[in-house]
Amino acid sequence: MPHIKNALIRYRIIDRMLRNKYKPFPSKQAMRESCEEALYGATYGDNICDSTIEKDMFSMKMEHDAPIKYSKRNNGYFYDDPHFSINDIPLTEDELSSIKFAVNTLQQFREVPFFQQFGNAIDKIVDRVSIGSNSEDEEINRFVQFESVFSVGGNEFLPIILEGIRTKKMIWFTYASFIKGIEKPRKVSPLLLKEYRNRWYLISFDKSKNDVVTYALDRMQDPIVLEDEAFFPENFDTESFFQDTIGITTYRGKAEKISLIANSIAAKYIASQPFHKSQKIISENQDQTTFELTILVSEEFIRNLLGYGGEVEIIAPLSLRKQVHERIQKMNDIYSRK
Repeated sequence: MPHIKNALIRYRIIDRMLRNKYKPFPSKQAMRESCEEALYGATYGDNICDSTIEKDMFSMKMEHDAPIKYSKRNNGYFYDDPHFSINDIPLTEDELSSIKFAVNTLQQFREVPFFQQFGNAIDKIVDRVSIGSNSEDEEINRFVQFESVFSVGGNEFLPIILEGIRTKKMIWFTYASFIKGIEKPRKVSPLLLKEYRNRWYLISFDKSKNDVVTYALDRMQDPIVLEDEAFFPENFDTESFFQDTIGITTYRGKAEKISLIANSIAAKYIASQPFHKSQKIISENQDQTTFELTILVSEEFIRNLLGYGGEVEIIAPLSLRKQVHERIQKMNDIYSRK
């Protein structure tokens, strides 16, 4: 069974590399190194050889009709059908067995501090497997709908950027901002990777700007780790950098005490899904509840507030109340047009 499980993992790794539009036409050696790194933590060829990758690709062709071709011009492999993915093929019994084994293992460790931040993700996997392992079971799909999360891309760059963080080396990439939409090269010192709403971000120090800058991984292209030593700003602490922030936006400043009043319905939602860990109830009655929290006011927080419409009122600070009022006024101007 271990050999079968390893082969199934290698198939997935090879499939992912063949579909990677940022690094097309992977060589046999590159696929071997990626498989060995994932399974054994090394790339020397002691555990997986080139012939193993050849057999894997042959099995993928025979068992899954994978349209794998070799390009002499690019010295690498590719899918003749760019829309093909082994992920679209129903899971085999061996794969289901591997997943069940992994889920049972995760359940045993879900209370360990290392895994606690992933508790919800583990629960979702456990729920799906316990309800029914067959993804093609139409009866289950008719009566049970799980929340769909769509990845925006950039996740494939996580290992490269993490390597830069661990080795304390600078990284280079091209980047297109939402505002200008023009790709420009960036050379930064990577500090921290952070996920927010299924999108990954790199928190970095840009020496040319002498500031901490955030980059979304889905707008990166071709990141590479350089030999240049990274530069770390003074007083930067990864554990406290986002402690007063909601979302991905943060800045150097003092957290403000926010007071807001919510009606009876909105209060229940806010109490059950707090904006921030500092949130607390100051007073409450049958009609409304007053909340207080201490944070840096961010764009994400303002948008969350506006999502409650007229059910929530900002009491303090006045600067935030003014910002929200201006947003509401703009909305009113838009919807007042005939």
